[in-house]
Amino acid sequence: MHRFHSHPHGRERFGRHPFGWAGRGPGGRGHRPGRVFEQGDLRLVLLKLIGEKPRHGYELIKAVEESVGGAYSPSPGVVYPTLTLLEDLGYARVEEAEGGKKLYAVTSEGRAFLETQAEALAQLEARIDQVAAASRGRNAPQIVRAMENLNLALRLRLSRGPLSETEIQAVAAALDAAAQGVEQA
Repeated sequence: MHRFHSHPHGRERFGRHPFGWAGRGPGGRGHRPGRVFEQGDLRLVLLKLIGEKPRHGYELIKAVEESVGGAYSPSPGVVYPTLTLLEDLGYARVEEAEGGKKLYAVTSEGRAFLETQAEALAQLEARIDQVAAASRGRNAPQIVRAMENLNLALRLRLSRGPLSETEIQAVAAALDAAAQGVEQA
């Protein structure tokens, strides 16, 4: 997953590119998103998400990642300080602490702030939708997870000892079936 880098003045960003994408060039693994969020945008997105329903920090990370089609996954080092800032501003509160995890909820001040930011939020959501559409399938977290599961299953099976000829044929057939399924998808 690609991560934003912290900027000393509070900006989260990738490299610069006039169209918001910093490509890796021919033969590279594809493109990375440019600046998905401008300064303050992540704060607004997190506030909107906890306005929909109270959430834990990890849930917020996953919700942001899904909203941009896997093109960006905010690090805990960006999300948690932003949530603390929202608390300090009076826009969010910790609703309950469960097993050491904080559940963040929006306050009435936070809802009022979201209302004043409706136009900016609409523009931000349109930009997020564009990023998600451009990266859909390219960085799909479900596919990455499935590939990692396959890799782990193979390593675990091979670590149990030598395979018989029948087992070798079964593993090869399963891998061939998976490859054929991917080609036909």
